[in-house]
Amino acid sequence: MAENNTEQARFNMVEQQIRPWEVLDQAVLSTLSTVPREAFVPDAYRNLAFADTEIPLGHGEQMMKPVIEGRLLQALAIKPDDKVFEIGTGSGFITACLAELGDQVISVEIQPELAKQASAKLAAQGINNAAVKTGDALATASTYGHFDAIAVTGSLPQAEAADTLKSQLNVGGRLFAIIGEGVVMEACLITRTGENQWIRETLFETELPPLTNASTANAFQF
Repeated sequence: MAENNTEQARFNMVEQQIRPWEVLDQAVLSTLSTVPREAFVPDAYRNLAFADTEIPLGHGEQMMKPVIEGRLLQALAIKPDDKVFEIGTGSGFITACLAELGDQVISVEIQPELAKQASAKLAAQGINNAAVKTGDALATASTYGHFDAIAVTGSLPQAEAADTLKSQLNVGGRLFAIIGEGVVMEACLITRTGENQWIRETLFETELPPLTNASTANAFQF
């Protein structure tokens, strides 16, 4: 893809896909216009880097559609001094965007090969405020402490998983998760408003493959 064509395709992705999907936060739009999505797409799918489609990553994982990525980033409203936790690194693209918007990102990927690839891609882009760990984030999330924002990049069949993760938010912190099974899934934002108070907002309906091991929520060790 020639450089001019790449930039035009990136512009079209932002202006014709993401912005019409009610993503209007300028910081998010600027990030999606700046972070090179094509650098995180598997070589075999490079021609689909800016397409309105999910992109296979292997191991049953995939990149979300750009519109979902945009809505996720906007919902979390990352501030420059925020500490962010990402559950499911995948390609590393959302990790890169979170790192661009926030201060520090810890991302955990259950597939060692994907974690290694994402870490290398982040390093190649000079992103040094994001650390990729290998492991089952749902089973070990509590060991990473508290965060200002938590992004879950695969769906959670059971709402209980999100209810457990919300305790890791700082007061004022936000958690984005897609909850449900089959075609009945809702993108939700959970905000911690007090020591023992949270509010949950349903943002939109969508579909997303489940996070690995998400169906074993009742077996989480917290």
